[in-house]
Amino acid sequence: MTMFNTHLGALPISRLVIGGNPFSGFSHQSLQRDAEMRAWYTDERIIATLFEAEALGLSTCLMRGDDHITRVLAEYWRRGGVLRWVAQTNSRADSPAEGARYCIEHGAAACYLHGGVTDHLIAQQCYEPLHAFQQAVQGAGLPAGIAGHMPADFVWAEQHLALDFYMVSYYNPSPRDQVPHHDPATIERYAAEDRDERVAIISTLRRPAIHYKILAAGRTPAPEAFRFAAAHLRPQDAVCIGIYTGDNPHMLREDVALFTRLVGAPA
Repeated sequence: MTMFNTHLGALPISRLVIGGNPFSGFSHQSLQRDAEMRAWYTDERIIATLFEAEALGLSTCLMRGDDHITRVLAEYWRRGGVLRWVAQTNSRADSPAEGARYCIEHGAAACYLHGGVTDHLIAQQCYEPLHAFQQAVQGAGLPAGIAGHMPADFVWAEQHLALDFYMVSYYNPSPRDQVPHHDPATIERYAAEDRDERVAIISTLRRPAIHYKILAAGRTPAPEAFRFAAAHLRPQDAVCIGIYTGDNPHMLREDVALFTRLVGAPA
């Protein structure tokens, strides 16, 4: 089975991408749920899920750049895995550029800036690290992008950066203007008006957008979430989803079938 592709710069990626938040224990639901995901997703279970994604036609995984994930990916690739890694910088890296260099050194095929960091830098009007990040990634010959939870992130980037892609969150679960890091104790907000606002900004972007948090971290039923995303995907766009097989061992297969049915095959 082969899933149709789009491109980030010159890099072909599947239009459905498997994300890594559940692998790293980021449920965006509760501290208890975070711990449950961390306990479930041993290295072996993550590797098995990546091979399943590959067998279902996905060509791309999207995961954070830290020692845990790079260790798992190295073993997955050692066993013959072929998914390309679109890397998210670690929000606790010394700088966005340093976070990017770590990802590049560990096999990233493309790199994007953590959305909380983007939100924070734009809110603080601290722009030099964004330019340095772009230069670090594109200077290494890789496609560069930013993630973000706020429309203002992408308005600024369109005017001041020459990126290859965007990661657009459908929601702004918690403000990052003062602190870029995720606080797992925060009660998160997933508002329908956020989703409408994000797809409106996506329609104006000159580069491909990867739509993420489409499921509102498990709060929106998959059929509804995929129908909405499919209605707003441009031909150059992709969707990123997290998978928690502890809830449903067939979740990835079901989501791939749903996405393929709604989005359809390429012309």
